[in-house]
Amino acid sequence: MDNHAKHETIRCERCNTSFECKANKFGQCQCTTVPLTLNETQYIGEMYDNCLCANCLRQLKEEYIETLK
Repeated sequence: MDNHAKHETIRCERCNTSFECKANKFGQCQCTTVPLTLNETQYIGEMYDNCLCANCLRQLKEEYIETLK
């Protein structure tokens, strides 16, 4: 058993909500529940440098889609 694979509790850069980052087990991280296109990822990346919670990722995805209308 690997006791070194602890997950880090971090705060969302956008809303300050704390969540568990599982970057070392990316497939299990909460951010993978929000599928993003390359353009959506770039849009979000232009505004934020650090991790965001899944809720904020969903909101920003919708915000990007609205810019296309």
